[in-house]
Amino acid sequence: MADLLVGIDLGAGSLKTSVIRADGTLVAEASATLTTSAPAAGWSEQDPHDWWRAVCETVPRALAAAAGAGTVAGISFSAGAHTQVLEDADGRIIRPAILWNDQRAGAETRDLRAQADARILEIGANRANPTWTLPQMLWLRRHEPDAFARVRRLYLAKDWLRAQLTGTWETDLIDAVGTLMADTRTGTWSEDLCGMIGWPLDTLPPIVASKAVVGRVTAAAARATGLAEGTPVVCGTSDTAAETYGVGMTCEGLGVIKLATAATVSVLSRHPRPDFKVINYPHVMPDHWYVIAATNSCASAHKWLRDTFFRRDGEDGASVFSQMDRLAGAVAPGAEGLFFHPYLNGERSPHWDPLLRADYVGIGFNHGAGHFVRALYEGISYSLRDCLLALRGQGLDFTTARLTGGGAKSALWRQIVADVLNVEVEIPAVADASFGAALLAGVGVGIYADEHDAARAIKVVSRLVPDPERAALYTRGHGIYGEIQAALAPVNHRIHDFVSGR
Repeated sequence: MADLLVGIDLGAGSLKTSVIRADGTLVAEASATLTTSAPAAGWSEQDPHDWWRAVCETVPRALAAAAGAGTVAGISFSAGAHTQVLEDADGRIIRPAILWNDQRAGAETRDLRAQADARILEIGANRANPTWTLPQMLWLRRHEPDAFARVRRLYLAKDWLRAQLTGTWETDLIDAVGTLMADTRTGTWSEDLCGMIGWPLDTLPPIVASKAVVGRVTAAAARATGLAEGTPVVCGTSDTAAETYGVGMTCEGLGVIKLATAATVSVLSRHPRPDFKVINYPHVMPDHWYVIAATNSCASAHKWLRDTFFRRDGEDGASVFSQMDRLAGAVAPGAEGLFFHPYLNGERSPHWDPLLRADYVGIGFNHGAGHFVRALYEGISYSLRDCLLALRGQGLDFTTARLTGGGAKSALWRQIVADVLNVEVEIPAVADASFGAALLAGVGVGIYADEHDAARAIKVVSRLVPDPERAALYTRGHGIYGEIQAALAPVNHRIHDFVSGR
């Protein structure tokens, strides 16, 4: 009996394949690292062929580890929103994929806002920002017009990967909304939004349900991956949609906090909350949306600190993270007045300013290495508090949140998040987008009756409660954090002009 489910998630730094049973047990997993290039300041690109190589590496490893556990009933995918793959008439990739965290489209964003800020929000339920596909493709039209003219098919990242298994071309509504080129009121591509940048509608894929079976593993893909030819393949969705679903955000009032390359705070809503400060997407759960506030740099900032100041050549990165964590744990809450703002790549919620810069403020001779690590944990958590306040401004709130992402491995960081946000934090048994994608595959192929049935496989293994004394301290600290941000924002802009030679 086919009873295993495979989920494949494309992250910014790695691709992960997970194999699970219908009861939610993780049977096997495998991951492969990915390389991001930055040809210019603020740029972030990857070669989609590297993604496929990672699939062909991780799927056979995961299947080998799951040998004897059963056979695969279905497969699905997730990946970061906004990231696009552009193909020409011969099916060749035109250029590297521009990632969701790329900041090159600042001027295009400003122009779109000046042209139709309210109209874009009305149709797309979101504001134009450099991370969205619409301004990125306007940048392409202006700066690489030959590439723009050659586009015959636009794929979203997970859809291009899935097409390597099935040969089909489609996307789900969640990823379509993530392009800022879809009409959220009708669930179709928007002639109005696409017309703002001269984008032809016939280059955009058909929109299907996230749980729809869109094809089967071809003979060539079976040879490349070790999957059985003919295995059903489910469309899938964006990574945050898959991850929030996979940790149990199936009802209103439960939040999800993600400590990954970027950090996000998400909560379910019966309808979108169009506003300039938050992000709106349809959710895997029928008749629901999820509303997000996000900070651009989280685990990426943690890794930057490690690689820049703590790691020596030849040292194991995981062990260095553990040592940093121990140093931070020896420092009192508040880091003795050292503050960190995680704006290494501009910032999203609630500032939406690509020119903001990271900083450490308040440095004294009393500060050692551990203070800088703890201040980073606290600074990112303060930024998440900014995100929570943005959601509360929309009438959305929660007192309990599920915690996901690589940063959640740190017990210290988990507790700091609980204390700074003053919410109870729950830790799921499995907290990967690949797990959520596997559950979605199960819904699509009929292993589960529906999305609620699949959610019964989700388990919580531990809980943290905020400490009242630390929560009060961090409330004061967050106020100072905000004052520093407001004071330095105009200086950050002048630094940008200085670096740009203006």
